[in-house]
Amino acid sequence: MKRTLAAEPPSPVERSRRTHRSTRTHCSPRRTHSHRISSSLFEPPLSLFAGVAPSPLSSPSLSFLFVAVKTVKKLLGRFGESIISFDGKVSVNSLLHIQRYSYVNVYMKWKKDSYYDSIEDIHQSILLKPIIALKNCIARDPNECIPISDVSKRGLQLDVPMKVARFMRQYPSIFEEFTGPQYNLPWFRLTPEAAEIDKDEKRVYKDCREDLQSRLKKMILMTRENVLPLKIIQGMQWYLGLPEDFLQYPERNLDDSFKFVEMEGGLKALAVERREKIFSVMEENVMKKGFIFGGTMEAIEFPLFPSKGLRLRTKIQNWLDEFQKLPYISPYDDFSNLDPNSDIAEKRLIGVLHELLSLFVEHSAERKKLFCLKKYFGLPQKMHRAFERHPHMFYLSFRNNTCSVILKEAYSFDRSAFQKHPLLGVRKKYIKLMKKSQVILKNRRVNNRFSKSSSKQDLDSDNVDKEEHEIAACSAEQVV
Repeated sequence: MKRTLAAEPPSPVERSRRTHRSTRTHCSPRRTHSHRISSSLFEPPLSLFAGVAPSPLSSPSLSFLFVAVKTVKKLLGRFGESIISFDGKVSVNSLLHIQRYSYVNVYMKWKKDSYYDSIEDIHQSILLKPIIALKNCIARDPNECIPISDVSKRGLQLDVPMKVARFMRQYPSIFEEFTGPQYNLPWFRLTPEAAEIDKDEKRVYKDCREDLQSRLKKMILMTRENVLPLKIIQGMQWYLGLPEDFLQYPERNLDDSFKFVEMEGGLKALAVERREKIFSVMEENVMKKGFIFGGTMEAIEFPLFPSKGLRLRTKIQNWLDEFQKLPYISPYDDFSNLDPNSDIAEKRLIGVLHELLSLFVEHSAERKKLFCLKKYFGLPQKMHRAFERHPHMFYLSFRNNTCSVILKEAYSFDRSAFQKHPLLGVRKKYIKLMKKSQVILKNRRVNNRFSKSSSKQDLDSDNVDKEEHEIAACSAEQVV
């Protein structure tokens, strides 16, 4: 008869090893190459991280509480001390946020959308910008005409993608070419249609001077120190709708809140003095809808416009819902106390990009131009991920061998949140002339082809007549 041996109970060391192994397997998230996002927010009592030495324990419940506090501190690590507080603009007692991080794959595949790829105001602006720059060179001349030698070597400065003479000849409805009085050089002047649009453009600049000044002021107030180098402003003039000579006449275009300063390294810059509370477009839209906007750090949800056929996985949709519930940090508020790795900092980044694109005339900009603002706007190094993680708000268009960021809200069916800028109508008139130039060049090619074919037919007919005459002469000689 066999005798069965009872299994020996596990030792305390083996029991702790099993418990530790099971905890690692089921509780600790597996590290992957996906992005870190916040899964939830909670509000612990202020005494958890007060750093006060514990008093003598009087009951088992108090000892359990201190053990729990110690464990929470260890789990949160450096985020345990990340308590968001603002002096003056965001009160300390307004809201207390301690964030947890989990590993969730938030990669969203880019999906082509023909609607945004077909917006002419955006995609034609790459060619329209050098056209208007050349037009201004002609309009500033007292004789309203210039020789090609005045601009032939300024192609890089004017963003002309080819030789200047060849580029201007591609738009005969805007630039009229004629032979100059000296040395038979080609000269250019504006066509009557382009000259009329130029007058409308100057009229719009005069009427919208205060609006343009406000757009420039808001962009500077979004920076860290309310100052922005002049070279950065000059690179953003086209998007803000500022004329080329806007900064050359400060007494006419700028008020006393602007001040020219010098930054480190002798870099000339423009500073703005903050005199009043400025609300972002998101905050203004909330107040227009009748919602009470009582203070800072309120949860304002961004409007989302998903593309057709774009479906999100459940965990990404849950993350997006939690992201919308986070407090909204205005781009004009102080952000020095924000943890750059927190989800609230990411929501501020989205708010800054939304406000910037809202200030632009076409609500769009080249992505590389926005990257130049990282240092002065306090944006993260990998800000390009914001466009990839939020395709419901921004669309990336890859037309014209460049990447353009488009704010979807501005081109949705409900455009009540944005007012159409008068300068946009002027640019559309120039785009019509660009299309007219294509028709003119096409007709020229057709006419040249027809004239060549007709001249060839004339030569052939002359040859046939000559041959017939020779044959008749030869036959007459034979008869004689």
